[in-house]
Amino acid sequence: MKIFKFPEIRKKIFFTLLIIVVFRLLAHIPTPGVDVTAIKAFLQDNVYLGMFDLFSGGGFQNFSIVTLGLGPYINVSIIIQLLTIMIPSLEELSKEGESGREKINTYTRLFSVPMALIQSFGIYFLLNKQGVITQLGTFDLLILMLSLTVGSMILVWLGELVTEYGIGNGISLLIFVGIIGRLPLTIASFVSTLDAATLFNAVIFLALTCVVIAGVVMINEGTRNIVIEYGRRGASSQKVTNYLPIKINQAGVIPIIFAVSVVMLPSVIAVPLQSSTNSLIQGLGSFFATNFSQQSLGYNITYFLLVVGFTFFYTFVQFNPQKIADDVKKRGGFIPGIRPGSNTTKYLGGIVNRITLAGALFLGLIAILPFIVEKTLGASNLTIGGTGLLIVVSVVLETIRQVQSLTVTKSYDNYLK
Repeated sequence: MKIFKFPEIRKKIFFTLLIIVVFRLLAHIPTPGVDVTAIKAFLQDNVYLGMFDLFSGGGFQNFSIVTLGLGPYINVSIIIQLLTIMIPSLEELSKEGESGREKINTYTRLFSVPMALIQSFGIYFLLNKQGVITQLGTFDLLILMLSLTVGSMILVWLGELVTEYGIGNGISLLIFVGIIGRLPLTIASFVSTLDAATLFNAVIFLALTCVVIAGVVMINEGTRNIVIEYGRRGASSQKVTNYLPIKINQAGVIPIIFAVSVVMLPSVIAVPLQSSTNSLIQGLGSFFATNFSQQSLGYNITYFLLVVGFTFFYTFVQFNPQKIADDVKKRGGFIPGIRPGSNTTKYLGGIVNRITLAGALFLGLIAILPFIVEKTLGASNLTIGGTGLLIVVSVVLETIRQVQSLTVTKSYDNYLK
């Protein structure tokens, strides 16, 4: 292949593959003092914690030292991005270029440690209430929490190594590997359930998968190009025309991560609440267990609405129509037929609203895809859910773009030589 002709690209690819192997090995190193067999049996009947296992690449099922995966780092990253909009000092820091971004990344890593400690205790508390993990003493609990925290931070370090010395975004790539890592087993499980009666539904399911992948590619790559013209400059009498690309899906998978964190909370705390001796708390736990199961209509409607809402929220966090309009005006540009200033702001805001609605509805449908497929085709064991499919396709597209960019750069450098 052409990419292997360049030694630097070849080294990046081999380094990335090495990190992936290390990640898969870490996912099979169990945390000390835990009955892994009981956890595996529990996860088989729990779709909610099974999703966490998906993102940890099997680390949760093995209750390995990377059980938490990259969850703490991702959660802190999202929180800091939101705080950047709300806190002026952080906003100024984000505008300082590479040095500012490096300081923000440092803060993210530092705050990921207490977040990992909190989440590790939360997992212990949940599994203990379920009777999966026995009551641990203070020292044993501390060892458990530190093991999970260190494992999570090792993954963050490995992800940053891939970003710096390998191919693609390291954090996204490790999540991608975690999802793909379970693919052979889930395919085997899906095929084992096939018979003459379900073969037709399986063919429809495969065709639907191809359609969904094509849709993910189109939405991820789709942009609306806004024409921007600049006045005549210098001796040239020609106007300069440029384009402002606005992506249909500017938020990526972050709205789904936000939404799933909120919508899964009632179902996760339902069992601990039901085990309470207080009748009011027991009733609340029963309500959550009944109305927030993953197969219920209410759960999926809530999930869909949260994804749509978070998509609009995160898009306008990333894309500020007024700031874009001011920047265009300062550079002497304008949108044909639209007056500079407030009119341009309204025009850009209207366009962003319309294309974000399309992207938000698509993300919402992708999020509840397992529910739709189960109700229409009766398939309850999806190989990769909608969220996982979106992440997989997005990471593949991003990695391919980076490889192509590196290949073009090296070819151009060799041509200059």
